[in-house]
Amino acid sequence: MHGEIMKIDAIRRSYVKDKLDIDKLTGDPFAQFELWLKDAIAAELPDPTAMCVATVDEHGQPSQRLVLLKDVNAEGFVFYTNLGSRKARELAGNPKVCLHFPWHPLERQVIVYGTATELPVSHVMKYFLSRPKESQLAAWASEQSRPVSTRQALMQKFAEIKHKFEHGEVPVPSFWGGFQIKPHAIEFWQGGEHRLHDRFMYRLQPDGLWQIERLCP
Repeated sequence: MHGEIMKIDAIRRSYVKDKLDIDKLTGDPFAQFELWLKDAIAAELPDPTAMCVATVDEHGQPSQRLVLLKDVNAEGFVFYTNLGSRKARELAGNPKVCLHFPWHPLERQVIVYGTATELPVSHVMKYFLSRPKESQLAAWASEQSRPVSTRQALMQKFAEIKHKFEHGEVPVPSFWGGFQIKPHAIEFWQGGEHRLHDRFMYRLQPDGLWQIERLCP
């Protein structure tokens, strides 16, 4: 016999930390994102650079996972991954992607809609060599998204790789790379009282400028 079913429909709270209006926004969504990212870092949120990356496979099935943002500039948002992973394989077939930054303690969200392109080897190499050695070894040991019999088998593979590259630099795996997400739309969401949230969407125009519009909550 199962225990009493947990009631969750009454879990709610008010969003009253801040308000967002168009006169508070910068004309450039990347500048606005950097301002909010700095706020998230200053607030000491856990993993402020964590973002949900949503992709779609050849059957139209979406999938998502949390990945750490590693760079952001006027060209887009950057992350690195195993090129044999599910997300990388899905991006190879359909480069359209959505990123989501869930900064709940600040009652803020940022959603990025864009297209992924694979980063050149020079960029990948520079970043890979900057990682801690244990992370470099883990990249070699893990066939990301592939089945593995037990954690013990994974750790055994890690130990073998660690021994193999015990001396000297760890080379960049040929199956490891990165993606840059060039956005065509970015939404900034600020929680509001009575569920009347403030939402603003930046949309890239053919002339390269960004148009900003307020959305209903």
